Amino acid sequence: MRAILFPGQGSQYVGMGIDFYKKYDLVKSIFLKVDETLRYPLSKIILEGPKNELQLTKNTQPAIMTIGVSIFNVLNKEYGLNLNNSKYFAGHSLGEYTALVCAGSLSLEKAAYLLHERGKAMQDSISSTQGAMMAILGMQIEEVEKEIKIFSKDGVCEISNDNSNSQVVISGEKKVIEKVNDNLKKKKKKSIILPVSAPFHCSLMKNAEEIMKEKINKTAFIEPKPKIISNVTAEEEKDIDKIKPLLISQITSKVRWRESVNYMVKKGVENFIEIGPGKVLSGLVKKINNDVKISNINCIEDIKND
Repeated sequence: MRAILFPGQGSQYVGMGIDFYKKYDLVKSIFLKVDETLRYPLSKIILEGPKNELQLTKNTQPAIMTIGVSIFNVLNKEYGLNLNNSKYFAGHSLGEYTALVCAGSLSLEKAAYLLHERGKAMQDSISSTQGAMMAILGMQIEEVEKEIKIFSKDGVCEISNDNSNSQVVISGEKKVIEKVNDNLKKKKKKSIILPVSAPFHCSLMKNAEEIMKEKINKTAFIEPKPKIISNVTAEEEKDIDKIKPLLISQITSKVRWRESVNYMVKKGVENFIEIGPGKVLSGLVKKINNDVKISNINCIEDIKND
């Protein structure tokens, strides 16, 4: 049994998808539709940079989705793979939008618009000098919860990503994140302040959630095929009346990736395919469950090797 995975922010790089773009008119048409929707040449930023433009959240989010959708369509239409007969689609944060497009629930144009607006809203919610995110390695979520509880009176510091058995990301006010970091260093624990523009997936994103609530509620979705695994519930969802509010609350809620993978494995998934730039999710799946098969398709060469 198979599940398809779509990556989130952090997987982007200048030139991603360029071999697909050069070879397939199908991909060129996808890039063009996104450019027309956003009314500026995102495709040029994806293919040529500059890197600092691609790193802007309002560009990163629709860009990663564009690559995931492009590769997915090439696999389905050029290689004759019926990926929609997979048991589940799952995406990490913005990757959930890619999953919804590929599952036929959301149009490419609507997803590009929503992700651009989502990126802007998240970017503008709090100054990058006030917020921060930090990855904590070699500790499980229960241990991290105890560590951040020590500083709970000092300000906002919350778990934003439960990525694997040994990688948890926290998000919040910079001053509190730095206190947690200093304390972990004293205990010889490994932690890395992430180069992000805002503290995603925590209560500091409340303003972005309010902005996106109206936009998501106005957008037409249809039932996805196959079912989508929600970042918020770590369970399968197909009811649009549930998917919409979950996409809204996803902005301030933690990404329950470890639980999502475990849920899919429990439901019989033995084979995971990551579609999109990078190999981040493949690495996380291996850390969560080493018994399943995981492959990633990031370039044309990966299709030949898979």
